[in-house]
Amino acid sequence: MDRLVAALKAEEKTIVDVRTPMEFMGGHVSGSINIPLMEVPDRIEEFRGKQNLVLCCASGGRSGQATAFLQQHGIECTNGGGWTSVNYLLNQ
Repeated sequence: MDRLVAALKAEEKTIVDVRTPMEFMGGHVSGSINIPLMEVPDRIEEFRGKQNLVLCCASGGRSGQATAFLQQHGIECTNGGGWTSVNYLLNQ
């Protein structure tokens, strides 16, 4: 949790929501980008070089899968869990 809070409070951060575009359109963290879980492997280069990379979804399951995949490929990132939790922590 401390790592997540530190990443969210950092000036330079990237929040990636791995839900479907329809879910994303229904509500998301302001400033986050949408890269659906199934597209993560094909778009891995878009994650490289990002600082304080936080992934989120509806409950943390899909973002957990994406986090594990990216970490296996040497990309430092944090599973933020559900987007509403990330939104709450970001705006505290």
